[in-house]
Amino acid sequence: MITVNGLDELKALAGKDLGHSSWLEVTQERVNTFADATGDHQWIHVDVERAAAGPFGGPIAHGYLTLSLLIPLFGEILKIEGIKMGINYGLDKVRFPNPVKVGSKIRLGAKVVSVDDVPGGTQSLFDFTVEIDGVDKPACVARAVYRQYA
Repeated sequence: MITVNGLDELKALAGKDLGHSSWLEVTQERVNTFADATGDHQWIHVDVERAAAGPFGGPIAHGYLTLSLLIPLFGEILKIEGIKMGINYGLDKVRFPNPVKVGSKIRLGAKVVSVDDVPGGTQSLFDFTVEIDGVDKPACVARAVYRQYA
């Protein structure tokens, strides 16, 4: 984990690769809980028997579940101290090039694209790649936008 204290130290990370999170197993229980929370009970996610005969050979995680896991995984990579507040400002681009099969392990790779001044703080762009253990093609690639206020 990288810890920075304040906006100047965050700015110094611009252009830097931050490394990776630990591996996280995507379980059927997590997929089912996400399905219940979102109301998305499509069979490719929650019907284990039907999904086994489907196009992926078993159930897969929702793309938006994979995206939501950026939050805890990124928390393992970077900690920003010495600010009043940080917020998720949005996403510039998100793609899901490869499904995450239930039982797979994923991890997050992160790079700081830029850190620019905005009124009261900074806006930072991060390139995220969600990797699947043992698979070349990533599960998710995204550019996230955050704001930090001093």
